[in-house]
Amino acid sequence: MGIAVPDVHASGRRTHAQRPLVLGRAGAAAPGRPVMFHHGWPLSSDDWDAQLLFLVQHGYRVIAHDRRGHGRSAQVGHGHDMDHYAADAAAVVAHLGLRDVVHVGHSTGGGEVARYVARHGAGRVAKAVLIGAVPPLMVQTESNPGGLPVEVFDGFREALATNRSQFYLDLASGPFYGFNRPGADISQGVIQNWWRQGMTGSAQAHYEGIKAFSETDFTDDLRAIDVPTLIMHGDDDQIVPIADSAEMAVTLVKNARLKVYPGLSHGMCTVNADTVNADLLDFIES
Repeated sequence: MGIAVPDVHASGRRTHAQRPLVLGRAGAAAPGRPVMFHHGWPLSSDDWDAQLLFLVQHGYRVIAHDRRGHGRSAQVGHGHDMDHYAADAAAVVAHLGLRDVVHVGHSTGGGEVARYVARHGAGRVAKAVLIGAVPPLMVQTESNPGGLPVEVFDGFREALATNRSQFYLDLASGPFYGFNRPGADISQGVIQNWWRQGMTGSAQAHYEGIKAFSETDFTDDLRAIDVPTLIMHGDDDQIVPIADSAEMAVTLVKNARLKVYPGLSHGMCTVNADTVNADLLDFIES
């Protein structure tokens, strides 16, 4: 399902001069509550396959979209920032007429969820789940001394511009899933699927998206969230370190609970899907 979404400027003003196509995967209507998934950088809705199938089998309606410039969505040359990401998600929700939705975001998608719920979710959101999510702020600043130095993200940009294919292969085969840890159960299929998803998207969208996920400050968004929120994070996450993300986010969201997973990686939704799915279902049904 392709949805033509209006361009939304940071001010909130809408213009229909260009309408990027955002691909959504909407499961058939089911008696259960709708659950909408927001993927991480630089992936696509395919990264949620294990969760989508699991919840469909438990009677839920599942929705997942490819962010602009990612996966099968239009490779537009603008709007690769968190305000546009959240507005695009809102357009999908409005197009499908969704209400009482549980929004689940991983990594960059967790930031998208935070901004969507804070700015667009009034009256439509039931719960939120942030998994290995980037909020409140990844980059190191004077007010965020525990963040990662901007040189880390400059390195991402340089690697992407120099040899995107090799960079994505190195991320997937190394820190993303913890496959660089001694004794790791390495899956070539998982590595290749990560690489496939990344290379399907736009290099420009991914390059500019690094700034979006690393430099966006979600502090006010987190404070504005007023629905029950589950924060899930592996304590061996090498991509989004837990100390400056989940452990801070839980103090900012009014009705949040943090569940820490000892030894699990940033990619735990895939390589530890049974664990994640069970806790996700429990939270949705609670």
